[in-house]
Amino acid sequence: MKDRIIAIRKALQLNQGAFAERLGMKRTALSMVELGKNALTDKNIKLICMIFNVNEQWLRTGSGEMFSDSPYEKEFFEIYQGLMPETQQSLLQLAKQLLETQKKLIGTS
Repeated sequence: MKDRIIAIRKALQLNQGAFAERLGMKRTALSMVELGKNALTDKNIKLICMIFNVNEQWLRTGSGEMFSDSPYEKEFFEIYQGLMPETQQSLLQLAKQLLETQKKLIGTS
């Protein structure tokens, strides 16, 4: 599992400190997990899956896809497909604005 934790972190482009902070862990605790010296608790496994949208089966066993589909993705695309092209373009612009606002709020660029 330690290798899968590292793979998640790298896929999300997070360092140990940022990843651990989002889970409410200390960086040193995460480091010990990644070195294979400590195991993750069930609580931490559930948190990783919930916070980072990770497929729990993949995290535990390595089978399946790393990330789960978003619960909103299917509904969003169904709505998008029902819009006229002009409205689709407006929605795309709104999504870009929301992304920029989110980046500013969390301090990334």
